[in-house]
Amino acid sequence: MVQIPKPPAPESLVPRSVPTSADVARLAGVSRATVSYVLNNTSAVRISEPTRRRVHEAARELGYVPHAAARSLRAGHSRTVLMPAPSFPAGPLYSRFLSELQGALGRLDYTVVQYGGAGLYGDEAARAWAELRPVAVLVPGAGLGPRGVEILKRSGARAVVTLGHEAVDGAHALLMDHEIVGHSAVRHLHERGHRGIGVVVPAEGGLEVFSAPRLAGARRAVRDTDATVTELPLAYDEGAAARLAARWDSLGLDAVFAYNDEYAMLLMRALQDEGVRIPGDTAVIGADDLMLGRLLRPRLSTVHLELPSGRDLAALVDRAVHDPGAAPERHEVLGAAVVHRESS
Repeated sequence: MVQIPKPPAPESLVPRSVPTSADVARLAGVSRATVSYVLNNTSAVRISEPTRRRVHEAARELGYVPHAAARSLRAGHSRTVLMPAPSFPAGPLYSRFLSELQGALGRLDYTVVQYGGAGLYGDEAARAWAELRPVAVLVPGAGLGPRGVEILKRSGARAVVTLGHEAVDGAHALLMDHEIVGHSAVRHLHERGHRGIGVVVPAEGGLEVFSAPRLAGARRAVRDTDATVTELPLAYDEGAAARLAARWDSLGLDAVFAYNDEYAMLLMRALQDEGVRIPGDTAVIGADDLMLGRLLRPRLSTVHLELPSGRDLAALVDRAVHDPGAAPERHEVLGAAVVHRESS
C-alpha cells in the first residue's frame, strides 16, 4: 500500500498592511502634503519635476493608490464622470470619439466610469446612476428626461450632459441632428442625376435614433423634385443583403444611400455578386468616412461626420463642475460633408 504523504500545513497568511500616504512620504523623503499635491495633480502648488518623479516612484514601489472616497470628502465632490453604455451598437467612429473624450477627461484628473446596466430607462436609469454619486453624467442618445436630471443633481451630480438630437431641461446639450447626414448624401446623389434613390434603414434595434432622422433628411433633399426615395430595411447580415440584391432590378433604383459605410460595404458586395455594376447601374454612398471605404474597388463615396471634440466636451464638463449653477449650454455639434469617390 502506498501512503500519500500529508501536505505541509500552509503558512499562516498575515494580511499585509495597506500602504498609506505617510509611507509614501517617508520613502520619498517629502511631506504628506507634498504627496497629496503630487498624486492629486494639484496645479495650485508648484512642485519640482524631480520631486514629482520621486513621489510617483515611491507610490509605485509601495503599491499605494489614493483613496477616492477620502479625496471626494476633501474636495466636496467625487471626480467620477459616469458614461452610461449607449443603447445602440457603437461603431468605429463613435468609439474613437469616446476614447478621445476619456483621454481628455483623464488629463483633467477625472475618472471615467462606463455604466453597463441593461434594461434601465428614464428615471429608473437615473436613480441607478445616482447611486454611484458621480460628479458628472454624460448621457448618449435619448431616454433621460427633466425628472432624471433632477434626480442626478440632487444626488450630487454637478454636470449632466446629453448627446442627442434634442435638449433636456436642466442639462447641458450637445445637439446632433442626423437629418443633415441623410440630406447631404441624397442631395449629392440627386445633383449627379439620380432619380430613383434607395435609403437603407438598419433593422437592428437602437439605431432608429440615427436612421429615422437620416431618412427624414433624405426625403427633404428631394422634396418638390422628380426624384423618389425608397426605404430599404436591411439587417447587418450577408444573407439579408443577398436577398435585397436579388430583387434589386425590380426596385427601379439607380442610387442608394446605405445609412453608413459598414452597411454600404455589405450591400455593395451583395450587389456586385448579383452583377450590378457600381456606379454604372447603381451609385452608392455611405457615411462615417471609414478608412476601409477608401480601400474598396470602387472606392466608396461617403459623408464625413464632424463630431464634437473630446477636448471641448471635457472642458464643458469641467466648467459645469466648477460652476454648477450656470445656465445649461446648448451646442449644435454635428457637421457633415460629402466625400465624392468612385462609387457615386
